[in-house]
Amino acid sequence: MLRRFPAFAICLLTVFALTACGPPSKEDILAKAKDAKTRAQLETALGKPDDVSKLGSIEKWTYRAKNGQVVFILFGETVTIEAAGPSEKKD
Repeated sequence: MLRRFPAFAICLLTVFALTACGPPSKEDILAKAKDAKTRAQLETALGKPDDVSKLGSIEKWTYRAKNGQVVFILFGETVTIEAAGPSEKKD
């Protein structure tokens, strides 16, 4: 019985490590970006967005989370709106 304990402990640690490697939650993303008011600050806090869409000088930066997504609207260099919601379902 004691011979199996090290193998069980290694498997358990591996499961915990893999769980922590997934994408962050919406709450984690919003907390990291709380003080970001400019494009540079947002990118420093969160890294490159998962998706960027543009309409003139307005950009929508989308970050995927394990429980949905977080969207930031940028006008020029300024972060103007942030919203968190469920993942968009695409057919």
